[in-house]
Amino acid sequence: MDKTPTKDRILDSALTLFSEKGYDGVGVDLIAENAGLKGPSIYKHFRGKEDILDALIEKAESYYEANFGSQAHPGEMPSSMDELITLSLKRIEFTLSDPMIKKVRRMLTLEQFRSKRIAALTTKYSIDSVQGLYQRIFRNMMDNGILRETDPELLAMSFASPVSLLIRMCDREPERKREAMERIEEYFRFFAENNKKI
Repeated sequence: MDKTPTKDRILDSALTLFSEKGYDGVGVDLIAENAGLKGPSIYKHFRGKEDILDALIEKAESYYEANFGSQAHPGEMPSSMDELITLSLKRIEFTLSDPMIKKVRRMLTLEQFRSKRIAALTTKYSIDSVQGLYQRIFRNMMDNGILRETDPELLAMSFASPVSLLIRMCDREPERKREAMERIEEYFRFFAENNKKI
């Protein structure tokens, strides 16, 4: 018997369905059925579909910050270029492999053209948050004499942008994950060689 708390089962069901059919293509009854519940029982836990989406976004944000990091909570700071590469590759592997994060990214991709709110969240997660995290990491590395002194915001943009393109490629063509990881590591090494403090 599934011992997952009912609220979490509802959120897991909603995320799976939203990532497959889009937010508008899913009703509360379908979420309930997919979670092994009767439709009305969802209202014991959530006010409706919008409330489920809000809780799902909150859960995903917390989970992503705990496992990937954020500007406010960057996690371990690299003390060398090799550590920057290793820690960054772990973040990318998490992003490409974690089932929840893959579903969230797919849901955001589907819904970004239908909802201004989701469009803003997509920009926040795929651009602003990642660049903010690396801006903080790079500022720290500059302060510690590891990276050459330059604009950390622009450096974060140049670091994250090619990776984002390859992640999107993997979303469309998952069979190319190994190729993408090899290209990302190659790019990280190129970046490190060209930005280390001499």
